[in-house]
Amino acid sequence: MYKNNWQNRRRGRRSHQQNSRLRQHGPDERYNSVAEQSPQDSGPISDDESPSTSSGSAGSSSVPDLPGFYFDPEKKRYFRLLPGHNNCNPLTKESIRQKEMESKRLQLLEEEDKQKKKIARVGFNASSLLQKSKLGFLNVTSYCRLAHELRVSCMQRKKVQIQSSDPSALASDRFNLILADTNSDRLFTVNDVKVGGSKYGIISLRGLKTPSLKVHMHENLYFTNRKVNSVCWASLNHLDSHILLCLMGIAETPGCATLLPASLFVSSHPGDRPGMLCSFRIPGAWSCAWSLNIQANNCFSTGLSRRVLVTNVVTGHRQSFGTSSDVLAQQFALMAPLLFNGCRSGEIFAIDLRCRNQGKGWKATRLFHDSAVTSVQILQEEQNLMASDMAGTIKLWDLRTTKCIRQYEGHVNEYAYLPLHVHEEEGIVVAVGQDCYTRIWSFHDACLLRTIPSPHPTSKADIPSVAFSSRLGGFRGAPGLLMAVQQDLYCFSYT
Repeated sequence: MYKNNWQNRRRGRRSHQQNSRLRQHGPDERYNSVAEQSPQDSGPISDDESPSTSSGSAGSSSVPDLPGFYFDPEKKRYFRLLPGHNNCNPLTKESIRQKEMESKRLQLLEEEDKQKKKIARVGFNASSLLQKSKLGFLNVTSYCRLAHELRVSCMQRKKVQIQSSDPSALASDRFNLILADTNSDRLFTVNDVKVGGSKYGIISLRGLKTPSLKVHMHENLYFTNRKVNSVCWASLNHLDSHILLCLMGIAETPGCATLLPASLFVSSHPGDRPGMLCSFRIPGAWSCAWSLNIQANNCFSTGLSRRVLVTNVVTGHRQSFGTSSDVLAQQFALMAPLLFNGCRSGEIFAIDLRCRNQGKGWKATRLFHDSAVTSVQILQEEQNLMASDMAGTIKLWDLRTTKCIRQYEGHVNEYAYLPLHVHEEEGIVVAVGQDCYTRIWSFHDACLLRTIPSPHPTSKADIPSVAFSSRLGGFRGAPGLLMAVQQDLYCFSYT
């Protein structure tokens, strides 16, 4: 009796000491002490070694999440996630997410190569479309719009052969951005040079005809070590005679806006002569836009930090408008004397260019997004505006009621400066996300028509730059999409 009581008291004191130690260490240290008992901290944990709660559900679609561990559905095992980015550990959250995205990209590419394209609308094909048109269920406008959507869903990827006087440069210089002119027969390019800096060029699209897709790159020995923040075509002597560039300042060199004559690369207009560079000292420009409005002839705008600057190229006269945020996107209206601006704060406002001072009334319209606005596009009738932001939101606004009338879902953006392409003639909206996927929506009902993966592995430094046109290569060209990524140029043409 006495011996049994003494043993019970001894076991009670031992359990009390263990509980007090666990309370002192806290729940985190208790979990670490249990995890350290594993024979291999960075190795796999089999189903037998995993907790009993997960042994029965490891093979199912949903398995319990363990803090600090990753479950591999292929191997059906848990793996420890090690902290830090300076080691050679292959199991980090970023590497796992990158592996999943690459697997999805390869699967979509395989489906495209096998022409297993999913039609966006149920029961929507060429035969049903033609039958509805013959029965009178579709008018001419609806038939053309739906036919464009069907062709967009069936576009095929083909690599474009680029010819140049310096073929070695084509193999090393990476595309940063491409920008088509108004007639879509020229493509202005900004390439990152391997030794540092940027190089400009113009690609002639007149040879972009099937089955042999060949284009010629016209280059000029004009380099800059400064970052290109924004670029647009400018019509100074004639339509798209110049390219307007906004360059960041470095060290003691201030930022500037440069008008670069297109004739320095290739002459496309009768009587063109090599022009002179024209630079304006404008520090810290985030965006730029050229005016085709007759009331602001020969003028361009630059969006700065908390300021908008409108400059007349011929007279040098400047007009300044103070804002409460950085201006990241701009576009002039064609019929009304208005300049629309998108800000880092999410505000979109229009400046009435007839106001010569900053008194009341110079803000004609005000719209609001929840994140920084990266692109604004005024539609043809100038009654609607489309804008995208850094939260991945794309909205169509009614400028008369200042209300959002449509929203396009699926765009991916967190912090990048990504453009938006609107083509009313074909009735489509095109945008490249930060995940390197190019998405095409129906303009009229916001239906996602096509998701195109990048031909190269997904990377933040290799986001594709695209240009869509109904007449690639000029007035006799066919509709299609051009995609530039790394050193390659691809064409998605109608079949």
